[in-house]
Amino acid sequence: MKTAAIAAGVFAASVAATPAAAEKRASLTAVTVKGNAFFAGSERFYIRGVDYQPGGSSDIADPIADTTSCKRDIAKFKSLGINTVRVYTVDNSADHDECMSALADAGIYLALDVNTPKYSLNRANPQKSYNAAYLQNIYATIDKFSKYTNTLLFFSGNEVINDDATTNCAPYVKAVTRDMKSYMNARGLRSVPVGYSAADVESNRFEMAEYMNCGADAVRSDFFAFNDYSWCDPSSYTTSGWDQKVAKFGNYSIPIFLSEYGCNKNTRQFNEVAALYSTNMTGVYSGGLVYEYSQESSDYGLVSISGSTVTERDDFTTLKNAFSNTANPSGDGGYKSSGSASSCPSESTTWNVTISSDQLPAFPSDASTYLKNGAGTGAGLSGAGSQDSGSSTSDFASEASGAVTSGAAAATSASASKGAAAALSPGQFSMAPLVCGAIVLASSMLGGAFIL
Repeated sequence: MKTAAIAAGVFAASVAATPAAAEKRASLTAVTVKGNAFFAGSERFYIRGVDYQPGGSSDIADPIADTTSCKRDIAKFKSLGINTVRVYTVDNSADHDECMSALADAGIYLALDVNTPKYSLNRANPQKSYNAAYLQNIYATIDKFSKYTNTLLFFSGNEVINDDATTNCAPYVKAVTRDMKSYMNARGLRSVPVGYSAADVESNRFEMAEYMNCGADAVRSDFFAFNDYSWCDPSSYTTSGWDQKVAKFGNYSIPIFLSEYGCNKNTRQFNEVAALYSTNMTGVYSGGLVYEYSQESSDYGLVSISGSTVTERDDFTTLKNAFSNTANPSGDGGYKSSGSASSCPSESTTWNVTISSDQLPAFPSDASTYLKNGAGTGAGLSGAGSQDSGSSTSDFASEASGAVTSGAAAATSASASKGAAAALSPGQFSMAPLVCGAIVLASSMLGGAFIL
C-alpha cells in the first residue's frame, strides 16, 4: 500500500573488512531465522504488528527520530498488544537510540524499509538509479540500525513489482537482498534478516516468492513478505482464499508473513487474526502487520492523531480484542526446520524476466570502498537523491559474483568471495537497458501506486 515508483536495489561486493566497533545495543533478544520461521532464542517468534508512518505521503518524516511522539505512540502499542512496528522511511542522519531503547523496553521490534523517496530504485529506469550513491545511503541505514537487537528485519524493497509488466524489474529487486547481506558480512555487523515486501498481485506473487528464494545461498532472501487485502469481513479462512495460499506455499523453505493486511471495504472485524495465528497457518506463516496505525487519506487508521493527542478509533478496540483473544500455538507451531531453495520461475505471460536466472546486475565498482571502509554518514531525508547518478545501460554478472557470505572469514560458497583479496568479477555489459515495463502515473514512498 505504501509503495513507490522508486524502490530499492543494492549489490554488495567481495571486500571483507574488520568488524565494526561495538556500539550501544538495545535489550531484546535478536530474532534469527531457522527453517521457515523466526525465533527469539529458542522460542518461535510470530510477528504481531502494525504499519507505522504517521503523516503518510503528505508529511514524509521519521517517526522514530521524534522521541516525544515515539514514546506517546509506544503507550498505544503496548495497549494494543503488539510486538512489532513497520516503519517505511527513516532519516539515517538522525539519532534513534532513545526511541529504539523505549521500543525495546516495551518488548517491540522494528521491521524497517531501508529506502527513502530520493534514495531508491526508479521502477521506470532501474539501471540508472542503481549506483554507488544509492548504495552508500542504503549502507548508512544498515550501519545505523543493525546495532539494535530489536531491529527485527530489513525490507530491501516494497511493492516494486505492481503488475505483470513490471516483473522484469525482479533482478534488481533480488540484488537488494544479496547486497545488503553482503555488506553486513563485509563490515562485521549483526546479520539482520533481509527480504522483500511484495504487492498484492495474485498473478505473479508466487513467482516472485520463488525467484527471491532460488539460486545460491548468497542471493536468496532470508524471508518473503507480501501485502494481502483479500480477507474482507465478513469472511473466513476458506472464503478469503487464505487456505489456498497456505497450500501453495506449503513447501516454501523460508519465513513468510503479511507485510500489510486488513481490508477496509467493510467494517473491519479482524477475524483474520484468529486464522493467522492458528495451526492452520503457522506451519507456513509467521504472522503479519496490520495496515495501519494512524488515520491517513486511505482510511485505514487505528488511531487519529491531532498534535499531541491520539484518539483510538473503533478499529483499534476491535484489533486489540482480536489480539487478546488469540494466543500463539504452543510449541513451535508446526514450522519446518529445514528445506531447499526454490526453483527459479520460467519466463511466461505473467513473469517477464528474460536474463539468465543465474545472473543479476553487477556491482558498481566505485562503491567497493564502502565495503572496505564503511558507508559513512547517511544523506537523511534532505539529500540530493541518487536516482540520476548512474548509467542508463545494464551490466550483469553471475548472481553470487563477489558476494561476502560470512563476515571477514572465508566464504562458504564456491561462487562467493573469500575476503578482501578477492576481486569483483567483471559484469557482462549490455547496450540495451533493462527497463521495467510499466509507466508510473503517480507514486510515492508513502502512498498507493497507480500504473497506466
